[in-house]
Amino acid sequence: MGDPIQLKDEGNKLFQAGDIDKAIECYTKAIKECKDKKVLAVIHRNRSACYLKKENYANAASDATKAIDVDAADIKALYRRCQALEKLGKLDMAFKDVQRCATLEPKNKTFLETLRRLGAEIQAKLKTTFSTDSRVQNMFDILLSDEMEKDKREKAANNLIVLSREDAGAERIFQNNGVPLLLNMIETGKPEMILAAIRTLSGMCTGHKARAMAVMNLVGIDKICSIMAIDNEEIALAACNLFQCINDSLTGGDKREYGKEESLVLDTAKDLKNILLSLLEMLINKKVSGHGRDQALNLLAKNVPRKDKKEKDNTSALFTIDHGLKKILKVCGQVPELPDQLPLTENTQLIASVLLNKLYDDLKCDPERDNYRDICVEYVKSKIDPKNMDKTIHAVNTISGLLQGPFDVGNALIGQQGIMEMMVALCASEREVDQMVAVEALIHSSTKMSRASFIITNGVSLLKDIYKKTKNEKIKIRSLVGLCKLGSAGGDDYSLRQFAEGSTEKLAKQCRKWLCNPQIDTKTRKWAVEGLAYLTNDADVKDDFVEDEPALRAMFELAKSNDKTILYSVACTLVNCTNSYEKKDILPELVQLAKFSKQHVPEQHPKDKKDFIEKRVKRLLAAGVISALAVMVKADNAILTDQTKEMLARVFLALADDPKDRGTIVAQGGGKALIPLALEGTEAGKVKACHAIAKIAAISNPEIAFPGERVYEVVRPLVSLLKTDREGLQNFEALKGLTNLAGFSEKLRVKIVKEKALPEIENYMFEEHDQIRQAATECMCNLVTCKEVQERYLEDGNDKLKLLILLCGEEDEDLQIAAAGGLAMITAAQKKLCTKMTNVTTQWLEILQRLCLHSNIKIQHRGLVIVYNMLNSDESELAKKLIESELLEILTIVGKAEDNPKRQEAIDVARLCLVRAMELGLIKPFSSPS
Repeated sequence: MGDPIQLKDEGNKLFQAGDIDKAIECYTKAIKECKDKKVLAVIHRNRSACYLKKENYANAASDATKAIDVDAADIKALYRRCQALEKLGKLDMAFKDVQRCATLEPKNKTFLETLRRLGAEIQAKLKTTFSTDSRVQNMFDILLSDEMEKDKREKAANNLIVLSREDAGAERIFQNNGVPLLLNMIETGKPEMILAAIRTLSGMCTGHKARAMAVMNLVGIDKICSIMAIDNEEIALAACNLFQCINDSLTGGDKREYGKEESLVLDTAKDLKNILLSLLEMLINKKVSGHGRDQALNLLAKNVPRKDKKEKDNTSALFTIDHGLKKILKVCGQVPELPDQLPLTENTQLIASVLLNKLYDDLKCDPERDNYRDICVEYVKSKIDPKNMDKTIHAVNTISGLLQGPFDVGNALIGQQGIMEMMVALCASEREVDQMVAVEALIHSSTKMSRASFIITNGVSLLKDIYKKTKNEKIKIRSLVGLCKLGSAGGDDYSLRQFAEGSTEKLAKQCRKWLCNPQIDTKTRKWAVEGLAYLTNDADVKDDFVEDEPALRAMFELAKSNDKTILYSVACTLVNCTNSYEKKDILPELVQLAKFSKQHVPEQHPKDKKDFIEKRVKRLLAAGVISALAVMVKADNAILTDQTKEMLARVFLALADDPKDRGTIVAQGGGKALIPLALEGTEAGKVKACHAIAKIAAISNPEIAFPGERVYEVVRPLVSLLKTDREGLQNFEALKGLTNLAGFSEKLRVKIVKEKALPEIENYMFEEHDQIRQAATECMCNLVTCKEVQERYLEDGNDKLKLLILLCGEEDEDLQIAAAGGLAMITAAQKKLCTKMTNVTTQWLEILQRLCLHSNIKIQHRGLVIVYNMLNSDESELAKKLIESELLEILTIVGKAEDNPKRQEAIDVARLCLVRAMELGLIKPFSSPS
């Protein structure tokens, strides 16, 4: 064993002689032998110097750190670590070490020079690091590195997506070779990398036609389609969104001026046509996943039909029908239970039916509709083959799809010779799949009463027979739904029941039993809801159903599942249970006339009266209907049709009727779920959703009911209810909602003004209906603090201020409080209005005196505040006129009153008015004689 001191000294000599390797050996031996911490620190510091010479900077820093751990003020060790860290690129850590050295030896020029140099390098590095180009490159380096930790890659991916959503960031990514690098990310095959790349590309394409075209050509339509075809729902949705962003930018989503470059981005027709053809090709490609097929159908449904029927050009629909109608029909006709079928999800065939319906609706004339019908008839007939049952049931399933889409076309097909007979014959087949397909077709074909009457005559006994004989639950439940549908053909007309008393209740009981059975698969259980959607036309059935909480909860759980084909049935059932369907008012005179002429008169079931409906609503809320509705609204899918949205809006409106229930709706996310329903769908549906929003906005805290930025989206739906063609109750509740929002924040007040609500609100301040006029005045009272509103009152040539003053003189106390409050606030904000008040009406002084004498303390307080504002208006003549009137006596009486907590606010303001009058020299303080 050697002496550590002797080994250290020997190492020092070798270092001075330039033999660095042998010096390191000596120091290493000395470290092994040394027990003295202080000596050990010196040896580590010396070996650190050796490692610096050898450019082994990691070891140099490590040895220096060990020396510093013993003595934090070891200046040599600190500087050596600084040198090592600088070489390792850790400039901030090196800077701290040399800063410590300079503190210990402030006059050392080496330390000061190093400090200055490192400071400059750090600034330059920061500048580079935070430049967008560097950030982009850095993100790609992290993402494409296999050695990088997962959380760092995820963070880089999110940063890249966020950056692409800003125009400057998107351009930087594009200019920095971004598209090829994003393609490299896609080629890794890792789902999270593909997602990040696709979402970044979407950001780059949004609102920029030139970039969208460049991305599309660099990536390729086929490549995007192949990504959308992957069996991953998230990736398919992201690729669908990329196509949508490209489509929107190419069809007018980009409003920028391109100047000389305009010619480069003008001709988009060819690209749009290629996208359309590629999507149609995806529909029948067996390599495309079910999710990919769904998204291709969604894109077609969203972009092919005209957005507005006023547009004359429907060539996209005609092109799609010519090149793709048979492909969509093929998707509709798939029978998943048979071999060699296209991959589908639970939703695919219904989305295809929705697309078929939208295409048919987009046609403008009979020849176009005839062509559509002919293609469908030709396709179905080509598939009917008595020798090949698989082809035949494909044809029947295609008819089912058409019956769920353009019903007229499906109905015409059923009318073709032999089709209905073939469906009935299939019901008697020994193959269960044949029976299942045929029963479903029978169910869909009995949608209209005229058709249902034919099946009641010919098919009820057949369905009953299947129901009794089959042991297959899937067929049993479908045949039951067929019976349910036929049993409800009379709607909610109590006098038009198709079956014997109690039969519908029995059918419904069986449906509820299946619905609550978790052993049955989701696809089959949804048919139980389908049955209830028909049977709940009967008030006895809906009353029993809402009392069955397990059945309600089971239906809500199904509504939240991935199978969105159930949305329509659930919505129908809820509309029936809440009686929120459209009801025509029946005039008693017409009823008598109808009876006299022996015409049919619809009858209301006793359980369809208001108190029963209210009880059902309470039961639905208790069972968790709102959370189910919120999930249903989120369905980003063609299945959520405008008709379904309208039904959901009707249900929401019925649920929000009682103010006591609105807190429950807000707590379970109903407020934010209503916003998309108010913005998209049928006109009736949007109005119902807007009305439900108004009911919630009128009494709820906006911050809780519509969290975050959503609160600003609420303004437009409320303003839309102010139109004169809306009902009085809708006007009133919209005004109450806007009043609540206007009292919440300045930003919301500005938003209300920007949505052009002021003229409408002002109109309702003239309204004869007391409650509407009061609500409009209260709304204006909350809006007058907004600068733009004040400017409208300052403008000449209008009666806005006059109206506000006259409303203060009305008999209705609530109206007076609102008007006087608005006048008090606006005269405090704009002194010019104090003088304008006296010019717009001769009644101003009389009204002001009545306010100040009012027995209602709230009205009196507001009146006195107006007087105080006028005394502070810098118009001496106005102040003089006030004090010379009877107002002085009123102010004196109120001001001299004894302190009273109930009236103190008014007393204090009256005293302030008197003090102000004294300051202006209009009155003198009372003094007793000496």
